[in-house]
Amino acid sequence: MELRISQAAAACFLEEWGYRSGDNVRIFVRYISGGTDPYGFGIMLDDPVDPAAQAEANGLHFYMEDKDIWFIEHGMLSIDCDDGGISFKVG
Repeated sequence: MELRISQAAAACFLEEWGYRSGDNVRIFVRYISGGTDPYGFGIMLDDPVDPAAQAEANGLHFYMEDKDIWFIEHGMLSIDCDDGGISFKVG
């Protein structure tokens, strides 16, 4: 499992979300609806407990806990910023 964070996404977290260099950014799976894609990703500041995937970008530490890794199996999660919003791509 690999986690990739673009420079644009890291800049968005720092400039628009008010995160600071050295912050731990947790990426987690959450239930969002009963539609065709009932699960999505959430983002929050939190300290790692059992990180399974980690990445650094612009002084921010991004991670996913072992309990959330099932959603992307053995693939890659890319996080980017486009049109002013954070986007997630699994593949």
